[in-house]
Amino acid sequence: MNNKIFYVNLNPRKYNKPNNPTKKVAIMQPYIFPYIGYFQLIGAVDVFVFYDDVNFIKQGWIARNRYLNNGQATYFIIPLQGAGSFKKINQINVDERKYRFWITKFLKSLTQNYSKAPYFSPAMDLIKEVLLSDQKAISQISVSSVKKVADYLGLQVEFKISSEVYPATADLGRMDRITKICELNGSKTYINAIGGTELYRKDEFKQRGIDLYFLQTDKLTYEQFKKPFIPDLSVIDVLMFNSPEEVRKMLDKYTFI
Repeated sequence: MNNKIFYVNLNPRKYNKPNNPTKKVAIMQPYIFPYIGYFQLIGAVDVFVFYDDVNFIKQGWIARNRYLNNGQATYFIIPLQGAGSFKKINQINVDERKYRFWITKFLKSLTQNYSKAPYFSPAMDLIKEVLLSDQKAISQISVSSVKKVADYLGLQVEFKISSEVYPATADLGRMDRITKICELNGSKTYINAIGGTELYRKDEFKQRGIDLYFLQTDKLTYEQFKKPFIPDLSVIDVLMFNSPEEVRKMLDKYTFI
């Protein structure tokens, strides 16, 4: 079953839901095991573009996220070499020496904190497959983390990487580049995460023939060892406590604005 079509088109709670018959496009930086809203965005579109040739943001989510550690939300941060805002995401590699120590410590911490979670084994296998690979670029590792989870959940979407598919658009301004990528995909519908409300205006996209929507994640809860729920953690936490079927149901819990 094509989950994204089912969830987007059949849920009567959606406000201003896209009804344009052309492909729906989303563009996001590659995040490492991102929060569930990222996967809701993937499930809502036909084409998902990883923006890997834009400037790296140190306090962003490309190389860090949060998980449960001793019952508290705790950051995990992948050690990088020469990371800075003047470099593109795909130009930054992990610090191999530090990474070897970090991955051992992180996997041990995940085991200590989640080993009694109901879906620890399949989730841990997926995490190891991503983090124990031979990939060195943080963009590749983060892209892999998203693709592996999407595959695990059975999401059907066409993934593209901006530096590989749209290098000719790299010098365009933000608006021009997004609309050009939509145009190259034959799309008149662009869907952005809710944070994009600070950057983009619907009327400006409309003037270019594109309908803009923002995806707002509903309040989600699930059991975390019968303790008070801690929201907005990495999808790692979601996968530890929920089956793929249960996660797919969560992917429908959003509103278009």
